[in-house]
Amino acid sequence: MADFEPMDLVVLADDEGNSVRVHVFGREPSWPQGLAAEIVVETPFVTGRTHLILSGHKLRSWAESLDKLDAGEAAAWMKWDRGPSISIQLTGDRDCPEVVVDDESFSMVTVRVPVVLPDGWIEDHRARLRSLQSAIADF
Repeated sequence: MADFEPMDLVVLADDEGNSVRVHVFGREPSWPQGLAAEIVVETPFVTGRTHLILSGHKLRSWAESLDKLDAGEAAAWMKWDRGPSISIQLTGDRDCPEVVVDDESFSMVTVRVPVVLPDGWIEDHRARLRSLQSAIADF
């Protein structure tokens, strides 16, 4: 992983300035099997970030979440793991998808972000996941 280029695994963003991203930096120094990452929330109203460690299990769980979303179901990623979680509702209160970032274990803050997602966003995220998995294949 010496040549790992930091990347965004998740980019849920719209033209209104609302976004939730999961940025992956590379190997986690405190846990060699993990990836150092952060969840970044940016809106015209609130901006925040929280540290995250991604494991192989969490990456597989993200793939499962994408399958659920593709089938038209809501998905909760990392909901039962320690640390922050991301839930995606395909139809939120504002007639567009909502992304809920919950950092109950550390900051005890929950942020709900309405995001108008572009066509093809699920396939884009599958490609992002494949790219990350390819980059860490020798992990």
